[in-house]
Amino acid sequence: MTQTTEAAAVEESRAGTTPSRIHRAWFVAAVTFVTITGAAAFRSLPGLLIDPLHQEFGWSRGTIGAAVSVNLALYGVTAPFAAALMDRFGIRKVVAAALAVIALGSAATIWMTAAWQLMLCWGLLVGLGTGAMALAFAATVTNRWFTARRGLVSGILTAASASGQLVFLPLLSWMVQDHGWRPAAGTVALAAFAVIPFVWLLLRDHPADVGQKPYGAAEFVPRPEPVRGAARRALTVLASAVRTGPFWLLAGTFAICGASTNGLVQTHFVPAEHDHGMPITTAASLLAVIGVFDVVGTIASGWFTDRFEPRRLLAVYYALRGLSLLFLPILLAPAVHPPMIFFIVFYGLDWVATVPPTLALCREQYGEDSAIVFGWVLASHQIGAALVAFLGGVARDTFGSYDVVWYASGALCAAAALMALVIRRRPAGVPALA
Repeated sequence: MTQTTEAAAVEESRAGTTPSRIHRAWFVAAVTFVTITGAAAFRSLPGLLIDPLHQEFGWSRGTIGAAVSVNLALYGVTAPFAAALMDRFGIRKVVAAALAVIALGSAATIWMTAAWQLMLCWGLLVGLGTGAMALAFAATVTNRWFTARRGLVSGILTAASASGQLVFLPLLSWMVQDHGWRPAAGTVALAAFAVIPFVWLLLRDHPADVGQKPYGAAEFVPRPEPVRGAARRALTVLASAVRTGPFWLLAGTFAICGASTNGLVQTHFVPAEHDHGMPITTAASLLAVIGVFDVVGTIASGWFTDRFEPRRLLAVYYALRGLSLLFLPILLAPAVHPPMIFFIVFYGLDWVATVPPTLALCREQYGEDSAIVFGWVLASHQIGAALVAFLGGVARDTFGSYDVVWYASGALCAAAALMALVIRRRPAGVPALA
């Protein structure tokens, strides 16, 4: 092929006249989906280790819980720095390194003999690794590879994060119960290692790397220069964002989102049902069903976000979630019955439907920095989850039931609905972070 012909081929690729039948962006999204699903599954194991580690080593549940808390906190705090690192070194390198860190941390627990090693392995290493593949990773992929269908794609990738954590719970709990916690930890390590080659071979940092436009874009977008100073940039973006009202409203609503999902239902639903006589395995299976319906709800939310005002969507989601939580105390019973099934389906559809509109509002308000801003908003989500996970247990010890927790969470969701409605629009022509 002559030099002229090669140049023409490149120009045709850039102009989009010779694309493959399926745009490369969808393959990147598929690899991202699998990776995020795996990261979510990795995060679901620490909670299953509490009783086995307590029985084998005699460590207090508080000590083991502290490692899980470190993992939960790092999952949120790492996200904005990971987004900045992806701008500096590329998505593929950061995700591959994160998977290697998860594999190392999980494998090392098999030989641990002291509590500080649990804190290092599951708290620090697995927390950092999964945090690097949190929803900020999804935001970065969506922003770079898609111009059209961003809401739909963010919904699909969000579903991977939430559902992976819930759907894998029965499988991992079966492994821990029948084969011990070490095979389960080893399985997580092997799974993380197995994903690395797929990420390295199939994931690409930018559409320009393969001579394509972002999906739905009218013009070819050159690959941007690497952004140096990842940590400094993450903090600089935060310093700018905190001076704007929308950031606090988005962070506040997302903190309530975390409080009413990961912190509340994921942590306390099983023991609350057990208080009413339901077997733990049955209650855990109900949580897995929530994860299944979350896939439908979050993808639908992404579709809605492409077509409707995201502020109004958020208000509707939080209002409906709060209403369902107010009814939950009268639905708890020893056996599964139709009203509880209705709650599980309804709540599952709304589990993290809030993410696509929240991502859209971050993108509207903060432009090219939206992935990093969303990382900080995600950190608030995890902080809200951690607080309610702790306070819910305190309330159970104090009042003898979880009723007050459900009612308080319903009220918080109502407040989040009002907060979403007052997020201001960024006027056309006004620079992001202005």
